[in-house]
Amino acid sequence: MTAVVDQKFIAETPARAVAMWLFAVAALVAMMIVIGGVTRLTDSGLSMVEWRPWRGLLPPLSTLEWQRVFELYQQSPEFQQLNFWMSLDDFKTIFWWEFIHRVWGRLIGLAFVVPLLWYWVRGALPAQLKPRLIVLLLLGGSQGVIGWWMVKSGLVDDPAVSQYRLATHLLMAMLILGLLLWTALDARGQRIRAANAGRLSTLVCFCLLIMTIGAGALVAGLDAGLAYNTFPLMDQQIVPPGYFTLAPWWLNMLENTAAVQFNHRLLAVLAAAAIIGNGIYLGYTSWAPATRLWAKLSAALAGLQFLLGVAVLLLAVPVSLGALHQFTAVALFAAMIALLHGLFNGHGSADR
Repeated sequence: MTAVVDQKFIAETPARAVAMWLFAVAALVAMMIVIGGVTRLTDSGLSMVEWRPWRGLLPPLSTLEWQRVFELYQQSPEFQQLNFWMSLDDFKTIFWWEFIHRVWGRLIGLAFVVPLLWYWVRGALPAQLKPRLIVLLLLGGSQGVIGWWMVKSGLVDDPAVSQYRLATHLLMAMLILGLLLWTALDARGQRIRAANAGRLSTLVCFCLLIMTIGAGALVAGLDAGLAYNTFPLMDQQIVPPGYFTLAPWWLNMLENTAAVQFNHRLLAVLAAAAIIGNGIYLGYTSWAPATRLWAKLSAALAGLQFLLGVAVLLLAVPVSLGALHQFTAVALFAAMIALLHGLFNGHGSADR
C-alpha cells in the first residue's frame, strides 16, 4: 500500500509543480495589471520615451544618465505641453513607476520562459498543455510590443495614449491571466464534472465582466472618470445630455466622454447585479463545495468592486482607491475563471 501511495505521489508531483509555477506567473501578471493601473493613475506612462528591451533592465545609474533620459523626455509632447514645469527630481517620480512597470514585464518573461524550458527538457509537461504554453509564450511577447505601441501613440502630437491601444493592452493582459489560471487549474488534473446548472448564467456574467473591464479601459484612456463625478445622475440626468454629440452615432461609444462613462456605469450595474445574483444562486444550491466557495466569493467581490467604483468616481479618481479598484477587478476576474473552470471541467477532490 505504501509503495502504491509513494508512486502516486511521485507521479503527481510534476503536475503539482507545473500548476504552482503557472499560479505564480499568474500572480505576477495580476500584479503587473495593478502596477499598470497605478502607472496610468499617476500619469507616468509617457515618462520613458525610448524602448530598450534588454538595456532597459537597469535604471539610470549616474547623474549623466539621468540627465540624458530627462532631456529625451523634454522633447516629448507631454513635457512641452503639460509638464514643462518639471525639474529632474519631479521627473524621477513619474519615471520610476513606468520603469517598474516595464521591468516587471521582463520579470514575468523570465519567470515563464526559464521554468518552461526546464520542465520541457525534463519531460514534466503534460502533452495536452504544451500547445497552450506556446500560445502563452507568444501572447506574452506580443504584449510587450503592444505596450510600446500604446506608449508611442502619446509621443507624437497629443500627449495622451490612444484609448483603443490602452484597451487592447489591458484586455490582452486579462486574456493572458485567464489562460494562465485555466492552464494551471488543468495542470492539477481534471476530476469530476459539475452539474450543468449555472454554466450558462456564469458565462453570461463573465461576458458582462469582460465588457465592463473593456469599457473601463476606455474610461481610463479618455480620463472620463474626471468628469461627471456624481452618482447615479450625470449632469442631473440618468443619461447625460451630451451622450450623442459625435457623428456617426456609434463613435460616441468609443470617443465621447459622457457616453463612455455612462456605458461603463451601466455595464458595471448589470455585471454586479448578475454576478451577485448568480453567486447567491450557486452559492446555496450547488452540490460542489468548491463551486459554492467561488460563487460566493465572486458575489462578494462584485459588490465590493461596484462600491469602490462609485467611491472612485465621487472622489474624482484618487490614486489609492483607483489602484484598489483595479486590484479588485483582477481578483473578481480570477474568481470567475475558477468558477467557470469548476463548472466545465470539474473541481478537485474536495468536491467528491
